[in-house]
Amino acid sequence: MERDSVFHNDRLGAPRNPLLDELPSYQSLLYRRKPSASGSTKRRGSSRTRLGSSSSGKWGQTTVARQYEEKHRTQTLQRPVRELPKPMAEKRRDKDQRLEQAKDLSSWSQWRQSTRRTLRRLKEDGFEMLSNLELWRGDIHVIEGMFGTGILSYFSFLRFLVLLNFVMFLLMFGFVMLPIITAPHASGNTTFNHVDGFECSNYPSTSRRGLVVFHQHITDLLSGAGFLEQTYLFYGYYKVETIHFPKFTYNLPLAYLLVTIAYLFLSLIWIVKRSATGFKRKLVQDEDRFQSFCNKIFAGWDFCIVNDSAARLKRSSLLYELKTDLEEERIKQKIADRTRKEKCRIYVIRLILNLFVIAVLAACFYSIYIATNFSQKAQMTKVNFILDLIYEYLPSIVITLANFITPLIFSLIIQFEDYSPAFEIRFTLMRCVFMRLTSICVLLVSLWGQITSCQEGNCVCGYNHILYPCWESRVGQEMYKLMIFDFIIIGAVTVFVEFPRKLIVDYCDCGLAKWWGQQEFAIPQNVLEIVYGQTICWIGTFYCPLLPAICTIKYFIIFYIKKVTLVNNCRPATRPFRASSSNFFFLAVLLIGLALACVPVTIGIAQISCSQACGPFINYTTSWEVVPRTVSQLPAGARTFLLAISSEAFAVSLFVITCLAMFYVIALAGAHKRVINQLREQLVMDGRDKRFLIQKLCQAQRTCAIRSTGSGFQSHSSDRVNPSYRSNSGVFLVQPPPDSATHV
Repeated sequence: MERDSVFHNDRLGAPRNPLLDELPSYQSLLYRRKPSASGSTKRRGSSRTRLGSSSSGKWGQTTVARQYEEKHRTQTLQRPVRELPKPMAEKRRDKDQRLEQAKDLSSWSQWRQSTRRTLRRLKEDGFEMLSNLELWRGDIHVIEGMFGTGILSYFSFLRFLVLLNFVMFLLMFGFVMLPIITAPHASGNTTFNHVDGFECSNYPSTSRRGLVVFHQHITDLLSGAGFLEQTYLFYGYYKVETIHFPKFTYNLPLAYLLVTIAYLFLSLIWIVKRSATGFKRKLVQDEDRFQSFCNKIFAGWDFCIVNDSAARLKRSSLLYELKTDLEEERIKQKIADRTRKEKCRIYVIRLILNLFVIAVLAACFYSIYIATNFSQKAQMTKVNFILDLIYEYLPSIVITLANFITPLIFSLIIQFEDYSPAFEIRFTLMRCVFMRLTSICVLLVSLWGQITSCQEGNCVCGYNHILYPCWESRVGQEMYKLMIFDFIIIGAVTVFVEFPRKLIVDYCDCGLAKWWGQQEFAIPQNVLEIVYGQTICWIGTFYCPLLPAICTIKYFIIFYIKKVTLVNNCRPATRPFRASSSNFFFLAVLLIGLALACVPVTIGIAQISCSQACGPFINYTTSWEVVPRTVSQLPAGARTFLLAISSEAFAVSLFVITCLAMFYVIALAGAHKRVINQLREQLVMDGRDKRFLIQKLCQAQRTCAIRSTGSGFQSHSSDRVNPSYRSNSGVFLVQPPPDSATHV
């Protein structure tokens, strides 16, 4: 039997070679264990046995390795021949072998194999057909080839939002609008909500009568008032309580509420599912800085790039990322070397600047509050077309100005806070996210302050029914105006700012134009724009059921606007945003927007009284009241079950079980992390062992070279005595005496 010339085992199986005792991994193992006098010999022997087994290559394969190879071989045999990474000659040979093996099988086994092969082909063809039907597949491949995966992540994120809003629209249309539309054509009797003779039920029509000037239709189209207010677009149109079809009764208020909960829950599940992959990648990248350097140097190139300018840009972006990482390491070292006096000075500066940021945010929020109150009062009186339109969009204008000015202030302030470059970008973006999303909440708070306050002090209907006979439609109109104005601003900036800037930079040779430069396609800022719009959509869908359809059309057009802007007007940012972490960041910001959107929707459903003049919840105090009333009408068994799962005992039990599951997952993650650390240490030790063995081989080669020059005959006789211990390159591994002991 062929044996390894380095490791010689005695009858107990323990290696008896001093070379093993000099390996760094074995020395580290002995140092960590520090065996006692009684059990040191046994543990040293077992340790050396494991070490020899792991170091002897193919003669010492472990059971796990053999099982892995067997599994890999089985999977290879099950794969189609065309998918195997082999030359064509070997593929033909494998195919012939499989055909020969298939002849020996029974007819039943042959039928199973052919059926499995046919189903696999059908599955592959189906997936290929679905991938060809994917939205913007060709456009996204072109963008990926020209600008890389960093900018690709933005357009993929935009496509995800288009699909999400389309699904939300299908939910609203299928469960709320479609029953009302089909009821007259399906022999269905519709029961409308009405409260005659009651003060709160007065809802005057806002549609214009008589001769209407053309610009008034434009005002109605942009503001959602007039002829649009009492249509399928807004909450107030849905005055249906129940629809009696021939075989069942459809409860529209319950469906309206459940669809709202369903699209919020669906958005949460979809976002979390998509962000899981990005979170894993980001966690792996942030775990080890050395691994990040290796990934950039050896695997950082994007092979999807086919454009020369994009290739130069990718090279400069990789160079910038390496410089940024080195700068972060330098700053970390600088932070570690700071004195107490320097730390106090930096903390004082950061405190002052953060107080200034809070003051800026407070001023913006107060401006939005004042603008909203003034806009609501000014809309009661009509002046002229231009002023009426400005009053209608005054809150949107103020919010847009705040969203434009505050990022500039934040970018200027962050330079004096002495953070690392990567943290500067994240911290500035989080401030901008807070500004954009909180401004919507301030608008809603100011609206609800006017809705729930009456001049007499005590609202008879639970809200100000004089100014807001259908306050849900008014909130829907504000969300509609924010959505339309945001789309107008994006289009206007593209046409009137970015395109003229491109012309000036290309055709003007003055120094100011060269200093101004071409517009950068900043991925984070563009993402914040669409997250802002998506947050508006989540909030406004309850009050404006067709808002997801409007948002779908808006994002569909924005995709082509941004594509034209990227190709013709802009250049990619010099400070790149990593594609691996960008997907997770986009979805994390979107998840923050969803959390903020759930707060006003929940308050509007559970706390504020419903309008008594419009909508499906006229007969209820709040929108949530439809749920307990419907549960009370169910059979006793179903009612008992629903009451049990909604009780405090079930909630506490579910919380305890969730905590236990969470603790288990945390413990499992900790165990996996320890195993990963051990594997990393083992890899480091394997590298040290290889380096040690290479040094020994080099020493042996030099020794052999000296001996061969000094005594050629002695070297020739050595070849005849031990021919099996010489390597192909002429390097000798001298066998120690059989009776030599292993010393520690």
